[in-house]
Amino acid sequence: MNDKNEKETWFSYRLCFTDTSFFYALVDRSDTFHFVCKKLLQQAEKQRNRILTTNFIVAESHALILSRLGRSIAYQWLESVIEYAWIERITEDDEVKTRRILRDYNDKDFSYTDAASFVVMERLNVHIAFALDEHFVQYGGFLVLPLHGEQLLE
Repeated sequence: MNDKNEKETWFSYRLCFTDTSFFYALVDRSDTFHFVCKKLLQQAEKQRNRILTTNFIVAESHALILSRLGRSIAYQWLESVIEYAWIERITEDDEVKTRRILRDYNDKDFSYTDAASFVVMERLNVHIAFALDEHFVQYGGFLVLPLHGEQLLE
């Protein structure tokens, strides 16, 4: 999303950051959390919330879906996510802050992608994470759905 007016339009909505774990559960109908995640996404759409993710999450999700479900499904997911999600690029400043999180939280096993996600959420003032990854809970400061509940409150 490069157009300034388009970005301003997105900011007029509540953003829900979406992690690889959530995207995967949406795609894999045999995943334990598939229906819960689908319901949360439908709630978000109904409430006119917008899905936010990063280019790192897109790459990670594509690789996971590719390895577990195959090329065709991975490519279909890639084409669809481009249409419905705001994909925020990680900046150099984000990467500096990401490394700082990894240094400061040395008792946690956050991945580089996890920490970069936290940085982007903080930079864009996003408080809701659609994630099945406990690291979002451990970092703190976010409502992590469905781990904190199955309802997206208005």
